[in-house]
Amino acid sequence: MLGSAFFRPLAGLCLASALALGSSAAQADYPEQPLVIVVPTPAGTVNDTVARLFGQELTAAWGQPVIVENRPGASSSIGTRQVARAAKDGYTALLTFTVHVQNPHLYPKLDYDAIEDFAPISKLAFSSTILAVTPDFPARTVKELVDKVRAAPGTYAYGSYGAGTTGHILGELLREQAGLDMSHIAYNGGTALATDMLGGHVTIGMIAVGTAMPHLKAGRIVPLAITGGQRSALLPDVPTFTEAGYQGFEPDAWMGLLFPAGVPRDRVQALSAKVAEIGQRPEIQRRLLDLNLDPVVSTPEAYAQTLREDYAKWGEIIRRAGIQGPQ
Repeated sequence: MLGSAFFRPLAGLCLASALALGSSAAQADYPEQPLVIVVPTPAGTVNDTVARLFGQELTAAWGQPVIVENRPGASSSIGTRQVARAAKDGYTALLTFTVHVQNPHLYPKLDYDAIEDFAPISKLAFSSTILAVTPDFPARTVKELVDKVRAAPGTYAYGSYGAGTTGHILGELLREQAGLDMSHIAYNGGTALATDMLGGHVTIGMIAVGTAMPHLKAGRIVPLAITGGQRSALLPDVPTFTEAGYQGFEPDAWMGLLFPAGVPRDRVQALSAKVAEIGQRPEIQRRLLDLNLDPVVSTPEAYAQTLREDYAKWGEIIRRAGIQGPQ
């Protein structure tokens, strides 16, 4: 199933060789000191777990400690700013996620540039968001949900895992495209949203797959559609929004590594090549799947293209919907 061309590729077989472009001399003397990976979310989050997973493997491969430093706050901008201003020596990296290219449109006064101030290393994984309902909600497809909400304007609300989050942005995109009169409830995280869905306090939710998965398996939450350009190997029977006839839901919620801009190219390539090699190991892919993530690695160039494209895509969606981050 995971090898089917219909699902997201888990890893390119030739990426390791394509990425190993740094000179052999440069790779021989790098790294010479510990590498710090800054995670702009609290300890125990999935981002933190992934950072520690790759950090352990990098330590074993290179013989240098990899230190994971959690710097949460201000919708990830505190840790992000720290890396943007870090020394350009290849010893401080940022493990970030899609919020990196959403925040500039939600918080226009950020004092760093999400594109120009960073050097992409590699993507690590994809995380998807689903449109889901409670079992008693009378819809099992997006069309049925849209018909039900249209028939009762102002009656229904959908929940997301926070104001300005991917779930909120996607919910507003669906409202716009489907012409729905449906209010939004911003929860303080996915767990709170799932709890209220289980309790029947909200019947429609835009929720992350990782948060919803235990409840999906138990039949306590029902998925109707999933984000991404292709179906996820984690939920192969759930159609994409594109299949349901809606556009703009294709950008995947990715997780990846960035250096501050200006790190020597050979050091970017050295870390990227090693991350690609680690990310293609079957045992690492299994551990990511266990975290309800779709494994992926990429070249710095491919990741840079994703950053630019998603910056533009999310910016357009956020502007059209008139969404602002919490002030």
